[in-house]
Amino acid sequence: MKRVHIGHISEIAVKRSRVVRIGDLEIAVFKLSDGVIKAIENRCPHKAGKLSEGIVCDHHVFCPLHDWKIDLHNGLVQAPDDGCVTKFEVEIEDASGEMYLHISEESILAS
Repeated sequence: MKRVHIGHISEIAVKRSRVVRIGDLEIAVFKLSDGVIKAIENRCPHKAGKLSEGIVCDHHVFCPLHDWKIDLHNGLVQAPDDGCVTKFEVEIEDASGEMYLHISEESILAS
């Protein structure tokens, strides 16, 4: 597992996102209304919409293309639609607020 620095928690506004690129892999990093940080691949499984451009509500993001609702906790598309996106573990250092993604070498190579 590779640990990749992705910035400081203050760099993302509440209910907003930022895009992180690691090789060809594009990841959307979101800050939820409770301050929790979640990360998923930045590609809707339906028509490849940029999830980082979607609306965040509670712990879901709505794809900007066709309004698919995706759970940021597990990457699952919500019914009646079907599918999933890859979820990534985020670590926040309590003392500094620095954010790190934990990502497998296979994910980087597969992108």
